[in-house]
Amino acid sequence: MGIYRTKTSEIPDPSPVRVVELRDGRRIRKLTDKSYLREGRSDVRNYVQLLFLLITLWIGIDFYLFVNGLERGIVPVVQRPPGVEGFLPISAMISFRYFLLTGIVNHIHPSGFFIFTAVLLISTFMKKGFCSWICPIGYISESLHEFGAKIFRRNFELPGWIDIPLRSLKYLLMAFFVISVSSLSAMELDGFIHSGYNKVADIKLYLFFAQISTFSLVVIGVLILLSIFYKNFWCRYACPYGALLGITSLVSPLKIHRMEQTCIDCGKCADACPSMLPVDKLDAVNSAECTACYSCVEACPVKDTLKFSVGSKSKGLSQRQYALLLLAVYFGIVGVAVLAGLWQNSISGVEYLSFFKNIGAISHAF
Repeated sequence: MGIYRTKTSEIPDPSPVRVVELRDGRRIRKLTDKSYLREGRSDVRNYVQLLFLLITLWIGIDFYLFVNGLERGIVPVVQRPPGVEGFLPISAMISFRYFLLTGIVNHIHPSGFFIFTAVLLISTFMKKGFCSWICPIGYISESLHEFGAKIFRRNFELPGWIDIPLRSLKYLLMAFFVISVSSLSAMELDGFIHSGYNKVADIKLYLFFAQISTFSLVVIGVLILLSIFYKNFWCRYACPYGALLGITSLVSPLKIHRMEQTCIDCGKCADACPSMLPVDKLDAVNSAECTACYSCVEACPVKDTLKFSVGSKSKGLSQRQYALLLLAVYFGIVGVAVLAGLWQNSISGVEYLSFFKNIGAISHAF
């Protein structure tokens, strides 16, 4: 009773928000027109994440059967799935650099080149959508911190003096890889691409996990544990791929915009943000950490207060529209590769078998 006393609002009359002042002098913003409340939440991103997780599992099973044939000393009956090259980002970066210098799409890991190109295009024009919509590691990381929040009723945050230096780690790793690849000549790139190591890089990666050492298992276990307590620990602090996409995403015309006129300062958007960005204090989110996950938009109780759009006055993209655009770009580029005959690599089963027999002796090309 009598908690509020209304103060003349600084917001135009048509606005559904008005400023009120508490007895202790604090001022808050209240939604006065309930018709502006959001009516529901969208699960589109969850479905897209699940789709790509299932595709990843499918690729993993096919690749396991392919390598299993090699282990039995026979030319595999199951064809090697080209999508496995999505797990070779360094090789893909080298292929991309080689293409820029020569205009040639190499036939060793061509699908990796096209996947990398699709991901770069998405981040350049649609923010880091790959990280929050496509990447299976991002999906697992997100699921882990949501699991932790249910158990502990919260996620934890590192103090700023630890958080900021740790976040720079992924950018340092990214800079190392980008500078290393950029310093190579076309001849050196060609030498790496056609090296025995690069040809079986996917198999060596598989064997790393299939024959994982105790130390590596402990490291992965620690990362999983930390991801339960801290939001997106791997993505936030250690993923150089995400760091690269974050840099390219800074030029994206699409970003989260906040309508100050209808914002009620509830802070729910900032609480929901997996990248822990102060969305409630920004007019537009320009950060390299924004992954276009729509978590803030979905958490906002007032419709159209937060929107993913080109400008503050333009209409925002719904989750459904964003999903369709993202899928069109990704699978459109994959489709171009398939139609051009550049999706499958040129390494025969016999050549793979020959390499596999001596795979322990194949060392890094550099």
